Amino acid sequence: MNRKNKLADYFLDITAEVCPMTFVKARLQIEKMNAGEMLEIRLVGDEPLKNVPDSLTELGHRIVTIDRVQPDSDLYTLVIEKK
Repeated sequence: MNRKNKLADYFLDITAEVCPMTFVKARLQIEKMNAGEMLEIRLVGDEPLKNVPDSLTELGHRIVTIDRVQPDSDLYTLVIEKK
């Protein structure tokens, strides 16, 4: 699997999921993590791109990066730090 951020402690691919399961799976993974650990999430589409970071920020976690995987693609990687 091509992972851009090698500093993340965990990786979660939610490209096959639709909302609200995109957020549910991300939240379940973060709940297993320790404060300060990083999670790289691979997601696709506008709805998860908006909802997942917004919802995780509301829970108090920090968005480290949001990157488009390749130009003209709707595939993104999101790196979150658990607080």
